[in-house]
Amino acid sequence: MASDGARKQFWKRSNSKVPGSIQHVYGAQHPPFDPLLHGTLLKATPKAPTTPVKAKRVSTFQEFESNTSDAWDAGEDDDELLAMAAESLNTEVVMETAHRVLQNHSQRREQHRRQEVPGPEHKPPPHAETPPVPSGDLRLVKSVSETSCPAESASDPSPLQRSQSLPHSATVALASGSPDPSSLSSSALSEREASRLDKFKQLLAGPNTDLEELRKLSWSGIPKPVRPMTWKLLSGYLPANVDRRPATLQRKQKEYFAFIEHYYDSRNDEAHQDTYRQIHIDIPRMSPEALILQPKVTEIFERILFIWAIRHPASGYVQGINDLVTPFFVVFICEYLEEEDGDTADVSHVSEEVLRNVEADTYWCMSKLLDGIQDNYTFAQPGIQMKVKMLEELVSRIDEQVHRHLDQHEVRYLQFAFRWMNNLLMREVPLRCTVRLWDTYQSEPEGFSRFHLYVCAAFLVRWRKEILEERDFQELLLLLQNLPTAHWGDEDISLLLAEAYRLKFAFADAPNHYKK
Repeated sequence: MASDGARKQFWKRSNSKVPGSIQHVYGAQHPPFDPLLHGTLLKATPKAPTTPVKAKRVSTFQEFESNTSDAWDAGEDDDELLAMAAESLNTEVVMETAHRVLQNHSQRREQHRRQEVPGPEHKPPPHAETPPVPSGDLRLVKSVSETSCPAESASDPSPLQRSQSLPHSATVALASGSPDPSSLSSSALSEREASRLDKFKQLLAGPNTDLEELRKLSWSGIPKPVRPMTWKLLSGYLPANVDRRPATLQRKQKEYFAFIEHYYDSRNDEAHQDTYRQIHIDIPRMSPEALILQPKVTEIFERILFIWAIRHPASGYVQGINDLVTPFFVVFICEYLEEEDGDTADVSHVSEEVLRNVEADTYWCMSKLLDGIQDNYTFAQPGIQMKVKMLEELVSRIDEQVHRHLDQHEVRYLQFAFRWMNNLLMREVPLRCTVRLWDTYQSEPEGFSRFHLYVCAAFLVRWRKEILEERDFQELLLLLQNLPTAHWGDEDISLLLAEAYRLKFAFADAPNHYKK
């Protein structure tokens, strides 16, 4: 019995030190300990008394209010707060007060609008005062829109201004009289672009560029200042090691011009004159004309295409390959130009040495691209035939209505999708969109061969409304060969790529999904 009593005394005496007892750990998930706020929390589950005890005095609202301090009730009278808490509001009071608050808000907005475009002798009107309200409603208006009362702002030495709750950039815009949401969003966009550019620069400046990380960053677009170097790395033209890049560039450029010295004079030989003649005919048909028709650019393209055709006799030159030179050339030459738009780039002011380097870089990067899709350009172009067939099967699964509509009007996929595969959609979208598209293609494994299939599927379904509205073979074919994409920009391409990635995620590793 004595031992039982001692055990009880022991547990009573060391109740706060029992192993496993629940105590709050402050710092990670709990705020700093405050006895006023947590005093009742620690005693939320007291032990049931065995003998009657006196009931604790219930704390009054006055005691709670005296121990509570908030910014919003600074300067309020205690009795007034208590009266507001005790007052029962009726529907008429609430509706009348809400109406007055809305009216006051609309008046302030009208004043802001007048201040934005002041006349030559126009002075901003004084701040409108709140219309008088019955004494029973005054406290309610004060509690809902406290900062809109000028009399109170004048009496308060340190009023809580509305603009203090806005971000700094928004406050500046409002103060300057141009609270345009588009300007705020554009500034936020530029900050995001600057942040992405810094990430690219840091990644490229390292001694060994992490190509996997570079692909992840590049998937959603590459900033223009770092695009030339990024494309050269992602295409496999340059090594990841920074110290090896200058020597690699010099060696590759020297190798390319050795090819020109060895092969280019044979363009007039009987064995090669047909190839050269076809290249010479196709180049003026390319776009953008303002760039391609410059004599220096035409000569560069002729040399690149002819050397590639001579060095790849399995395929030789095929119409469509010529279009694949343009994006590389535009991206690399714009590094030395001030023009924002590569479509109208003038190379007449670029030095011969720079043009030679750009020509060699373009040749090698285009060769790397074609190495992955060369079956598109061999005899009978089996790669394109297979991809068009896969596109037809894929569309029949993801949008059966569009597929059935094309079939009912006897439109064959080969009649419009052959060019999509042959030119990698370059004839369907503006050049600026092609460059953005290739940012992602070079970030994707087999982007130009496999991922392009899903981009074409998303591209076709993107026009389902226009396709279903056409009820004639000729009109359907004209639509599909001249889709209205002239106004497209990076945002449209990003949406297209997102849909293509969703399709790839669903179908790429499950080929039976698109087999009937």
